[in-house]
Amino acid sequence: MTDTTAADRRAFWLFMTFALAFLALGIGLRDPWPADEPRFALVAKQMVASGDWLFPHRGSELYADKPPLFMWLQALGFEALRSWRVAFLLPSLLSGVLTLALTFDLGRRLWNPRAGLFAAGALLCVLQFAYQVKRAQIDPLVMAEITLANWALLRHCLRGPDWKMYWFGCFMAGIGVITKGVGFLALLMLIPYALLRWRGWEVTRTSESTWRWLLGIPAFLAAIALWLVPMLLAVRARGTPEYIAYARDILLHQTAERYAEHWSHPKPFWYFVPVLLLGWFPISLAYPGAFVRWCGAWRARDARIVLPLGWAALVLAFFSIASGKRDMYVLPMLPMVAVAMGPYLEGIVHARWLRYSAFGIALLLGVAMLGYGAWALQGHAAAARMASERGLTDGGHAVWMMLACVGAAFVLASMAFRPRRGLHALLSGLAAMWVAWSLWAYPLLNDSSSAAGIMRDAGRIIGPQAQLGLVGWREQNMLMAGRPATDFGFKASVAQQFGRASRWQEGDPARRWVFAIDDAIGACVDRTKARRVGVANRRAWWVYRHDAVIPGCVPATPDAASDEAGM
Repeated sequence: MTDTTAADRRAFWLFMTFALAFLALGIGLRDPWPADEPRFALVAKQMVASGDWLFPHRGSELYADKPPLFMWLQALGFEALRSWRVAFLLPSLLSGVLTLALTFDLGRRLWNPRAGLFAAGALLCVLQFAYQVKRAQIDPLVMAEITLANWALLRHCLRGPDWKMYWFGCFMAGIGVITKGVGFLALLMLIPYALLRWRGWEVTRTSESTWRWLLGIPAFLAAIALWLVPMLLAVRARGTPEYIAYARDILLHQTAERYAEHWSHPKPFWYFVPVLLLGWFPISLAYPGAFVRWCGAWRARDARIVLPLGWAALVLAFFSIASGKRDMYVLPMLPMVAVAMGPYLEGIVHARWLRYSAFGIALLLGVAMLGYGAWALQGHAAAARMASERGLTDGGHAVWMMLACVGAAFVLASMAFRPRRGLHALLSGLAAMWVAWSLWAYPLLNDSSSAAGIMRDAGRIIGPQAQLGLVGWREQNMLMAGRPATDFGFKASVAQQFGRASRWQEGDPARRWVFAIDDAIGACVDRTKARRVGVANRRAWWVYRHDAVIPGCVPATPDAASDEAGM
């Protein structure tokens, strides 16, 4: 790092060490949990087992909802560490650490190391950031890729000219595209840059011919071609309808068509407002103070503030226009908002209104959690029912105890720090919450959330020599089966899966068992001859042999295949 003192470097490395330990807390204590985590882990596991890394599979079907880059990283993590419990979370962890480092570096380059440290520290505290980085979804990786592209583009646009950085930023936007499809959003940075340059603001001005700018296009396309060209060549070589459909689905249906037709996760236009307020807590507490200073930066024509904020506004508009929305879509905006807050946060956090607001929220959260936990521990029916739906055998006693302890931590922190240091109280309570979540909740909830418990019970019922088939299954069932499992399609209807499973059982009726969701078997299985395994993921599951199947019966139930994640 340049333009930093030894003390600045020491502070940076201390912060990054703490961030790595905090974000890695709990890794190895749980298996993949829905939604999305078991799907990606299953795909990665099948890549390793089959050796086919170019075409991801979910069970017996091709999986065309996402490009395979994220699953490649999970599979590489397993090849390096030989532990799926660690490998499936590794890409998100590294993405979070990289994003923090880039946020710091942008603050340092645009202002000073202290601004960078405040920006990165604020980012680490945000609920959505910590939650997503502690999960194995694609979004943290996309966030890191877009942030890396933005980091390079801002270096060119604000501290350039630096054409290598510009081309690298375009290349990383292409890498983002082959990760989830929305990586091109990083290139929206060029729109506010062009407007500010046209208005005469202090940004990088280049006298070179336009060919240097146009070279960003091949850099962007080259990144996409790293995956697209081999995939299309392999599809052409195989030439089957299945692989042709895969190519069309992943290139059109899951990208442009999904955005244009709004068929996934419909939400109102204002959906992201509570996300920016609650999901981005506690950085959202600084909005009033930051907004006043941002207005001053606009009047001062400070492109260092307006350019990243302008980009964030365009991304917000892009996702708000589409009716299909999920809270994590706006995650890539967060680092740029933190960068724009960085130079002002030191002054904002010392404001009396913020310290007293943080104290009040910490105390309120503590009283609410402690009160609800104590109430639930009394064995009230509503709490017991909630625990039963989650498959918790102890009535949820340990969960309610954990909640009460976290609430007590908030209250004690509030009493210790008092309103004068209310932000310390709030951050201490949040730290206690994340420690409890990572070290207490992970092992406590893992059996029911990951389906490890239900699949272990199913294996004990059918015996070690039995063959297992899956009907109305979820990815976590196959992932945690503990033995090779036969599926009869994932997107196929329940009736189709049930019929195929019955014909499969006819081949060896004594040894072939079917594991099925309660809704899937309907009235087509004699439940006196079947075995109820239990409840997991708020669903009841059964196992049965062929003698329990009622001949000629067709399940009259909805499609059991789970809805896919959005963009």
